[in-house]
Amino acid sequence: MKLFGVARNCKTWCRTWLVVALCAAGASLAMAEDAKSSASEVQTERGVVQWIERMHSAPCSRPYAGTFVVLSAAGAMASSRIWQACDGQQQMERVEALSGTPRTIFRRNDEVRTFWPQSRVVRVDRREASGLFPRVPVVTGAAISQFYSARPLGQERVAGRVADVVWFKPQDTLRFGYRFWSEKDSGLVVKLQTLDAEGRVLEQSAFSELDLNAPVRADQLSRLMDATAGYKVVAPSVVKTTAQEEGWALRQPVAGFVPVSCHRRTVSATDEAPAVLQCLYSDGLASVSLFMEPFDAHRHPAQPQVSSMGSTQLIAQRVLSDVWLTAVGEVPLQTLRLFAGQLERTR
Repeated sequence: MKLFGVARNCKTWCRTWLVVALCAAGASLAMAEDAKSSASEVQTERGVVQWIERMHSAPCSRPYAGTFVVLSAAGAMASSRIWQACDGQQQMERVEALSGTPRTIFRRNDEVRTFWPQSRVVRVDRREASGLFPRVPVVTGAAISQFYSARPLGQERVAGRVADVVWFKPQDTLRFGYRFWSEKDSGLVVKLQTLDAEGRVLEQSAFSELDLNAPVRADQLSRLMDATAGYKVVAPSVVKTTAQEEGWALRQPVAGFVPVSCHRRTVSATDEAPAVLQCLYSDGLASVSLFMEPFDAHRHPAQPQVSSMGSTQLIAQRVLSDVWLTAVGEVPLQTLRLFAGQLERTR
């Protein structure tokens, strides 16, 4: 199950509830209701695409720093500290884990370096940003408005900031639903909930503390990212490719999901390490990664494997006599099974 960690190690987790009880009477209550009604009218004017564009551009609208927490329905919880700044087209991010094994993750656009201070190792990788918190991606070719509808839910306060709340309701059973809390002025996602078909919260991420005027500069973060002296730098091979070039295809596309990227990479930097092909698909919100590697009876179990952690599901199984497939994504299990069933070798 090493690939489960590979597929999720760029995603930081969080959740924090900030409940503010406001007791007012008479005219004060009426004024609050009027303000809420006005905010709802503004939100209603935004469609799905407008919401996505607003939340996508927010991280580079101003530098910020904050602490966030992730909580899954199973009770797993982790917290991290984040610093984010942009310089032109360059986006810099630093995430320091506050729970679990000490580690610091730097991102410079698609370049990622993970510092493990206890072992004095830095792992270098290239990958697209994953997850929706606090950065919402824009996926070329995704027809997101065909598969989700946006329903404004008013405004709430998160980490001391007023946020617009919107529910992205899925139009079929192949994807989960989402509730976003988007900071009113900047559009930054300050809280996110992933919901199952019954509306239960599978996973929640939220800032507990947020400074939208933090003295963070992209050049400072870049220098810290490059400060690898005293560390062993591990840089597995990563080659950009396509599923077609590697001899793979989906017999039928999975509704709403478009190919985003495909890379052939080694899990470790040793020469004997087998190459793994990772192909990423997305509908604009949900994403699925397919990992194909040579089947090894010594490493891979005889029976298919199924795992779940919060909103992330995983299936791993032998698809051909010589290929082991691991499918992982923040989608229902049936969606992963559909991807696995449609996968075929073309040569």
